[in-house]
Amino acid sequence: MMRSRYIALAGLFLAALIASPIWAGQPKGSIPPQPGTINYIEGQASIGSQSLTDKSVGLTTLMAGQSLATQNGRAEILLTPGIFLRVGDNSSVRMVSPGLADTVLSLDKGRAMLEVTEIRPQNNVRIEEDGASTQVLKTGLYDFDADHAQIRVFDGKAKVQAGDRQTDVKGGHELALNNNPKLKAQNFDKKAYEDDLYRWASLRSSYLAEANVDIARRYAGGYGAAPGLWYGAGWYWDPWFGAYTFLPADGIFFNPFGWGFYSPFYAYSAPYFGFGYYRHFGPGYHPPVVAREGGRPGFSRGAFGSPRAGFSGRTGGFGRSGGFARGGGFGGGGFHGGGGMHGGGFGGHR
Repeated sequence: MMRSRYIALAGLFLAALIASPIWAGQPKGSIPPQPGTINYIEGQASIGSQSLTDKSVGLTTLMAGQSLATQNGRAEILLTPGIFLRVGDNSSVRMVSPGLADTVLSLDKGRAMLEVTEIRPQNNVRIEEDGASTQVLKTGLYDFDADHAQIRVFDGKAKVQAGDRQTDVKGGHELALNNNPKLKAQNFDKKAYEDDLYRWASLRSSYLAEANVDIARRYAGGYGAAPGLWYGAGWYWDPWFGAYTFLPADGIFFNPFGWGFYSPFYAYSAPYFGFGYYRHFGPGYHPPVVAREGGRPGFSRGAFGSPRAGFSGRTGGFGRSGGFARGGGFGGGGFHGGGGMHGGGFGGHR
């Protein structure tokens, strides 16, 4: 009788946890995220006379006609699902159109980087700068510099319209908007521009990739309580990281920094190394689970030469029973699994 009472109380507690707004995919008191939602603040930043802090994250949205300005600080803004705008120091960005079909911002001062992990044909995502309008056409990494009237495409492809002139800018090319009558792009050295803003953007991307794996595994039932109803591709709130992250509808998407964003259906393939840090895939790395057209992945023979010993293998590698991701490591049977930090030990099997 007593045991039944405990089970009933546990069930009520779990139901309340799942139904709570923070687990349902957004922080308490917020509205569903839309283009312009503030996702991270570091240092001094404001919208008009409103100073932004870490308490603004997920609760404040840059509306049409409003400008976000940074002094000695940086900000991360969500656009359409899978697209992050990161604003550098001493910069100002104005929201022109916050629609899902037409998402347009103007960089009036300073620098900003646009990370595009997923973009749909129906999306019209544009950044205006110095009289030019840049439409993002493909996934990739884009750098906008209003102070020097330059646009750099690290990876991806963009279409730039300046007056009656138009040109495409591909990965590894930059475009000077001043004193460039033919509007012609030229090559640039990517390494030379991997500066503080680039490294900060990469770091933010890595944190959100970790948050993605955390949330994707919860929806997949990998560990812990499910955070609510799964409704497909979109922004999902992770309370542990205090930010929204992107979850694809299906498959695995690797962003331009090399970090993976997993759907719940493929969360078991997420690489998990050491004490909570995920693998940064470099440009030459070919993952055993690779994104194909439409987000559906194919499988290679494994990270270490064996078809069953790679990150997504089941017996000998870093994937399931014998590796770090589920059975005997830090992911499933480790810090978050049945025998881990949240389950009672460091190495237990699920």
